Amino acid sequence: MPSPDTYEIGEIVYCRELLINDGGIPDIAADALLATPGRRGVVVNAGHLELDQEQAIYLVRFEGEDGALGVLGPPVGCLPEELTQDEAWARAVGAAGNES
Repeated sequence: MPSPDTYEIGEIVYCRELLINDGGIPDIAADALLATPGRRGVVVNAGHLELDQEQAIYLVRFEGEDGALGVLGPPVGCLPEELTQDEAWARAVGAAGNES
């Protein structure tokens, strides 16, 4: 079984923090919202930072704004600490966000 900070391609993960495009995703505004805390996604690739071979990075495609099945956003590079597989936490965060 993978350690808590290791994810495999195809695994479901949840965003732990607000992710904004830093300009690294072409054809999307540099300050565009990519994912909110609790948003579900799927790992589509895994690797490491070029300058730090010890730092894992995951490409994740998060569900669209309305959570429609089969509608995924662009691949987003995520550090392990920006992701979780804690579905209960993600649901609680998502429910709290829907109350505002």
